[in-house]
Amino acid sequence: MQGMCVFSTGERAEYPMFYRNTEKKIAWEQRKLSRCQKGSQNYKKQKKRVALCHEKIRNQRKDFQHKLSASLAESFDAVCVEDLNLKGMAGGLHLGKGVHDNGYGLFLSMLEYKLEERGKYLIKVDRYFASSKICSACGKKKENLSLSERIYYCECGHRMDRDVNAAVNIMNEGKRTFAECA
Repeated sequence: MQGMCVFSTGERAEYPMFYRNTEKKIAWEQRKLSRCQKGSQNYKKQKKRVALCHEKIRNQRKDFQHKLSASLAESFDAVCVEDLNLKGMAGGLHLGKGVHDNGYGLFLSMLEYKLEERGKYLIKVDRYFASSKICSACGKKKENLSLSERIYYCECGHRMDRDVNAAVNIMNEGKRTFAECA
């Protein structure tokens, strides 16, 4: 996965990958646990060490997500996001650990309640909206666009990072959806 989120301005909120960075330590502690006699005092101590590793990752992730969602809720009156199929993403395309490590679903719920507390809006754009395939300058849809193409080139001469182009399109679609509802 290419970071936590991409803004329509071109900025990215890079995700620190807490699980990936401590994966070796967890594996080491779990190997030590598997060598202990089940039910022994050392087994119980080692089980706590493994649990503490996972708890540390969970706390780091929640802290990062709280800080990012709070800064977004303070900075914007409305935030537009793509309603992603997280289960489908985690199951396929070799993104499982990345999707779970990001904790995107929890991040969205944090963002939603923080925006709601401030009287602001979270606008979810349909997952089937072709945000990556539409040119944000002219609106023309590119039918064949593979995931490996990281730069979006349009016939109108517009050239932009694929994720930023999608972010601009999601913002525009969110504005359109919000205007229809209001």
